[in-house]
Amino acid sequence: MLDYHASPDLLNDKVILVTGAGDGIGRQAALHFGAHGATIILLGKTVKKLEAVYDELLAQGSPEPAIIPLDLQGANKQHYLDMAETIKQQFGRLDGVLFNAGHLGVLGPFEMIGEDEWDKVMQINLKSQFLMTQALLPLLKATPAASVIYTSSGVGKQGRAYWGSYAISKFATEGMMEVLADEFDDSGVRFNCINPGATRTDMRARAYPGEDPATLRTPREIMPLYLYLMGNDSQHINGQSLAAQPDKIRPRASQ
Repeated sequence: MLDYHASPDLLNDKVILVTGAGDGIGRQAALHFGAHGATIILLGKTVKKLEAVYDELLAQGSPEPAIIPLDLQGANKQHYLDMAETIKQQFGRLDGVLFNAGHLGVLGPFEMIGEDEWDKVMQINLKSQFLMTQALLPLLKATPAASVIYTSSGVGKQGRAYWGSYAISKFATEGMMEVLADEFDDSGVRFNCINPGATRTDMRARAYPGEDPATLRTPREIMPLYLYLMGNDSQHINGQSLAAQPDKIRPRASQ
């Protein structure tokens, strides 16, 4: 999908929520969705970063966005229900969600995973998505064609030593997406995953501190798949886990 060319009006009149929108892939997705006509709801925990993306969206001529400051680690069910009600009152609709926010956690042997660290990774990477999806479903179901995109990983398809809680959270994310896609198969709401692959982000730098970032694609370069899945050109795609960089997928180990 690296060669997908989205029409300028692909997302006109759509309202799209992006989590982890302050930097990296979330920032680029927000800017690209906005550049193709969408009104963007920017969700993240650092207001200063969200305000910077807000200004970028306005500067590029996108519809006026909105900001929702929310720390996924501390948020509970009522926070998400209140958020959904605010979106309903302010916009009257929700056409898409990109679940991009995530927490890497501490990489190390499975037997050394601390309970607190496990809980933090699962809270941010999985439980927050579960609660937010439940809260947003009424809005999404009321839209003729809604797209929900979760963020997966190569280690969420094939377990890798020392990736522990992060890998397990991504396996669970894939499973949650498949359950939802099957339940809503005959509806106007579809659910898919994107594996961004090795991308030049802060999380990647923390996971691979010795890696030369110049060898990696930038978030901007992998945006074609995000645009494709969020727009109506992909209405027939549901329950799929797609790679943003299929030419750089790590081969499975021989058995």
